[in-house]
Amino acid sequence: MMLSVFNKHKVTTVVQCFVRCYSLVHPKSKVVYSTDEALEGITSNVTLLSGGFGLSGVPDTIINALVKKPEIKNITAVSNNAGLDGRGLSQLLVTGQITKMISSYIGGNRTFEKLYLTGAIDLELTPQGNLAERVRAGAAGIPAFYSPTGVGTWLEEGKLPVRYDSTGEKVLKASQAREVREFNGKKYLLEPAIFGDVALVKAYKADTLGNCWFRGAARNFNSVMGRNAKLTIVEAENIVEPGEITPEDVHLPAIYVDRVIQSTTPKDIEIFKYSETSQDPSLEEPKSESELKRSKIVKRAAQEFKDGSFANLGIGMPTLAPNYLPESINVTLQSENGILGLGPYPHKGQEDPDLINAGKETVTLAPGASLFGSEESFAMIRSGKIDLTILGGLQVAANGDLANWGLPGRVKGMGGAMDLVSNPQNTRVVVVMEHVDRKGRPKILPQCQFPLTGQKCVSRIITDLAVFDIVDEKLVLIEYDPESSIEEIKAKTGAPFEISPDLKPIEV
Repeated sequence: MMLSVFNKHKVTTVVQCFVRCYSLVHPKSKVVYSTDEALEGITSNVTLLSGGFGLSGVPDTIINALVKKPEIKNITAVSNNAGLDGRGLSQLLVTGQITKMISSYIGGNRTFEKLYLTGAIDLELTPQGNLAERVRAGAAGIPAFYSPTGVGTWLEEGKLPVRYDSTGEKVLKASQAREVREFNGKKYLLEPAIFGDVALVKAYKADTLGNCWFRGAARNFNSVMGRNAKLTIVEAENIVEPGEITPEDVHLPAIYVDRVIQSTTPKDIEIFKYSETSQDPSLEEPKSESELKRSKIVKRAAQEFKDGSFANLGIGMPTLAPNYLPESINVTLQSENGILGLGPYPHKGQEDPDLINAGKETVTLAPGASLFGSEESFAMIRSGKIDLTILGGLQVAANGDLANWGLPGRVKGMGGAMDLVSNPQNTRVVVVMEHVDRKGRPKILPQCQFPLTGQKCVSRIITDLAVFDIVDEKLVLIEYDPESSIEEIKAKTGAPFEISPDLKPIEV
């Protein structure tokens, strides 16, 4: 009898050991098979984090399902932008389920812009790098951090409009002023971390345990968002068995992921950009006066690159400058959505929805390129690892202040511009713009009248009429357009300037 009891206990122990070992080798699958299962337990009044940049890496399958659950409302959505009209988070704006956005950029989303400017939603505008870092800090259990981004701007002063009245003319609620502290002689702003309740993530591959691999530049905000929330839901283009994603390719470990569902929505491209001259009007011979001016500015800006340097180019004219690089100059281009080593635009038919730049345009990768998340991209930028940034400008002050993201009644968001100019001691900031605006008013002024992007950050200004350096907070004319004159430049410049003894004509 005693032996029988002993054997029974021994068998039980062996069975328990087997079950335990089996569960270690075969952990429970996190795959769910319906969007109802994926969204189970989500209630109103949540902070929702959504990955994606433009249309790249947007978790549309889950968002589309959330649109069909109008009972889930009063959502605070955290995302770089809200996609396009009729796509992505924009749908939840239309249904009224999102009542507040925390974003860096409105962009061309007319729904988002209209709701914001008519007082229908709150918008907490946040520089793109700060947004990524606020989410990363929350994921790491860090409640706040100091950032150089936005010092001396509306961000520091607490003047960013959060909510307008119905006319869009009166600000009913403004952002909170930031605490300022000085480290090593430089000012920094205290930024609060973001803590999410739910994160929606789009992966190229996820295994049944929840390990994720992001393809191309689609990692963007996805990896950092996925690490943050209490509940992380991943939609994957491909669901595979454990081991099919090699450990070194796991960009989001399974510990952060709660549910995995098959993605059923197609991948779209926002802006198709091709390398063929016939498809790219920017490379054709300029015809109008405006095109001639832009061509002149871009060709002169191309002279700012130095061999072996790392550069970041803003949207618009700056992206055209590499087309005119001399063959002897090799530059590594960085895009803040997670690419170091941008190649040329693709040929038609070779475009890839997972390879876009910060302007949402199709791109390729140069040999030796690397890919990473937005949080790492902006760490490179803020730390001064980028040698040169070329940006567009609305206004530049004589002391080097820059305004390039907002006009009265036309606040689109600062995107990554504030971050890009946050370390002018290490990153040289060059601004390209037409000398006067459409009404003939000077854009170079004693003080900027529009909201600032950064204080005393600009090193050089290149316009269709002149090239100025800013030395000891003073404008110095170093080059002039041969078709212009010093008298014309003085008449069209709103701030006094000195003339370099080495003044020379612009050569392009």
